[in-house]
Amino acid sequence: MALADEHRFGASAPLTLGVEEELLLVGEDLELVAAAEEAIARLEPAQREHVSTELFATQIELKTGVCADADEAAAELETARRALRAAGATLLGAGLHPTHTGTSELVDKPRYQVVQKDLAGLIDTPPSGLHVHVGMPDPETAIAVANALRYHLPLLAALCANSPFRAGEDSGMASARAAVVRAYPRFEMPPEFDSYAEFLRVADQLVLAAGVDDYTYLWWDVRPHPRLGTVEVRAMDVQPGVAANAAVAALVQALAAKEIEVPSPGGLAREALEESYFQAGRHGLEARILVADGTAVPARELGRRVLDEAAPYAVGGADSLAELERVLAAGNGAEEQRRLRRELGLEGLLRTLVERTAARADSAGA
Repeated sequence: MALADEHRFGASAPLTLGVEEELLLVGEDLELVAAAEEAIARLEPAQREHVSTELFATQIELKTGVCADADEAAAELETARRALRAAGATLLGAGLHPTHTGTSELVDKPRYQVVQKDLAGLIDTPPSGLHVHVGMPDPETAIAVANALRYHLPLLAALCANSPFRAGEDSGMASARAAVVRAYPRFEMPPEFDSYAEFLRVADQLVLAAGVDDYTYLWWDVRPHPRLGTVEVRAMDVQPGVAANAAVAALVQALAAKEIEVPSPGGLAREALEESYFQAGRHGLEARILVADGTAVPARELGRRVLDEAAPYAVGGADSLAELERVLAAGNGAEEQRRLRRELGLEGLLRTLVERTAARADSAGA
């Protein structure tokens, strides 16, 4: 892998932030449309820096640069969304498109050809996630933070669950996206690593076993990202509103900051963390989540506790987490989607998701 010497940990200030939103593209009928490359081609050259294709041609990725805090990230994401809307794209923010059936066209690029060959018939509907990068000062700190953030993945999944419907039916899951990607290889919670050297050893073996080029094909829920000098958290459904996505990023950043200053106790088996992650994807904020002392805590109770603990470490101040307080009180995206389906039907649900994805960052909800 040759990353021991090539890593970029410490290349930027510690705790800098990067955010990636995977959003769906829909047409006038609100169904998926394979228009990612066309939409990007209509952007001005400078605007393309923050927009890229993903595996599916019906999906587009918006990504920030290196940001100091969540407010800066939100502004960059809103600018990218506005540029895409001006270029004629209609965006929908959800972990899965609620009514899509069948397969979806892929982008014809070498990297995606490798993924298509690897996943074969597992690829059908585009799963849309939210990825958060936090800058790390050195490799060993990155490993310690990645290990600790695994304990928060179930809560993050519960807060962000936003894909209850698949193929027009209620999947029974709060996050059907999580169930979809769990069928893919190397989409899992990683083990706890003793050191950066152990991470490199495990990653090298997995790369060889999978027959892929490098560690970026290891799609763990949280992973050190040596080339960017970050720890990346990947376990969440994307939200329609920029404000909600930015608040999740602020929480991840704060939890990383807290871990650097006051390391948390470990002790839970990876298998137990995986089960809590499944429970969060199944039940959302109604899940019970195992915590470090070995007790299972209701997700809402745990959410309030974690937000209180994270607030002093929030780089943008406690107000940057306010949107998540609203989610705990009013419900996550899965609860809201089910309510909209009952009240407005599937077409009304789709239209509302599009409207909320198009709303301004300061007025968009979860």
